[in-house]
Amino acid sequence: MKMSTKGRYGLRAMLDLALNSGGDHVALNTIAERQDISTNYLEQVFSTLRKAGLVVSIKGAQGGYMLADSLNRITVGQILRALEGDLAVVGDKTGSEALNPVEYCLKTQVWDRINTSIDTVVDSITLEDLLIEYRKMQGAESLMFYI
Repeated sequence: MKMSTKGRYGLRAMLDLALNSGGDHVALNTIAERQDISTNYLEQVFSTLRKAGLVVSIKGAQGGYMLADSLNRITVGQILRALEGDLAVVGDKTGSEALNPVEYCLKTQVWDRINTSIDTVVDSITLEDLLIEYRKMQGAESLMFYI
């Protein structure tokens, strides 16, 4: 599975929003500037995220976006599925009954297990987890000594 720029940029923008919102709305152009992403492209991404119920938009000159739920309730899986659709490496194009025995074996022993693993990982990571890890990394970098 290869993640598109929509998924990668969307996840970056959502983490940026989590880092910089402080419970308030954030202008899309400031996220775009900080993340070096086109504002027009980010508008498309956030439109999808809004329709998925992950962000709320506030219109007007002082408008922007804010998270629609708490950091610990929004998962990476929700964000990626909203932007990418199904995360399966191999989709289930036909029912199991239509598969020959070799295809069925590969489906159940390889593809289904990979798909389950992907779902388990992305559904176990929240924006709060990413925020905590980001802050730890930033703290560790500030303690680096160079000789």
